[in-house]
Amino acid sequence: MPQAAEIASRGRLLFPLIASVTILVPAGVVGESPGTSSRSAGPITATFSIVAVDPETGECGAAVASKYPAVGKVVPYVKPGVGAFCTQHYHHPPWGPQALKLLGEGLAPERVIGQLLADDPRRELRQLAIIDMTGRVANHNPSAAPVRSRYWGAQSGRFYSCQGNTLAGRKVIAEMARAYEQTKGSLADRLMAALVAGDCAGGDHRGRLAAGIKIARRGKPGTWFQLHVDKSDDAVAELLKTYVASKHPAKGSWKGGRPPFTDPCPNRKTPPAKSPVERPTPRR
Repeated sequence: MPQAAEIASRGRLLFPLIASVTILVPAGVVGESPGTSSRSAGPITATFSIVAVDPETGECGAAVASKYPAVGKVVPYVKPGVGAFCTQHYHHPPWGPQALKLLGEGLAPERVIGQLLADDPRRELRQLAIIDMTGRVANHNPSAAPVRSRYWGAQSGRFYSCQGNTLAGRKVIAEMARAYEQTKGSLADRLMAALVAGDCAGGDHRGRLAAGIKIARRGKPGTWFQLHVDKSDDAVAELLKTYVASKHPAKGSWKGGRPPFTDPCPNRKTPPAKSPVERPTPRR
């Protein structure tokens, strides 16, 4: 903590930072242990993802890829009979179970996001997406994201929503949406096709380190199907390779998910995997 003389020497510009301390440490928030701030921003999880549901089969799911390690374990959340949720860019994992709990209690997706962000001083740094089993979707984009997190955006359609930040460009989101809408197959097939299309369009402009997919199905407890690649030079391709080799009933007729595996982006340059440049955001 700076001494009084140091604070005075820095002038008025420091006062807003000092004032923000009082609003970053609320108590008694659902999903947090007592004394833990739910509003502390974790590491930036710059990524692209998709949430989707299939009301006919009772399936909901999410797929995600990023330059951030093990992203499939901290961004997407699914709950059978309820829906799917993603928290990314200054992601906050405790919001995953909380969002789906609220959704399961009957709150509309936009009200769930509104409640999560209501008292969050970093609301404009968060990127969120949520969908319920009827296909109702809500998004929140990081309007105050720093330059390094551009391009960011979202696109929703019938029974799905694609979103991302730190992207190579708008084509990433557009290609994900196109692939999801045009792919014939199961929900898992369409999620994988969308993730592959976004990656082939450039994906996260920093590289390709991790990816994951999760599916929940009505009547099946917990997560029905999931695959993760936590660290790889080409995570989405590696995830697809694992998907092709799997024999889970979540898979459908999509040709791209059937053996033999072929590289979906053979002409794309693949940067080597490195540790992400982001650091945990200090609590102020």
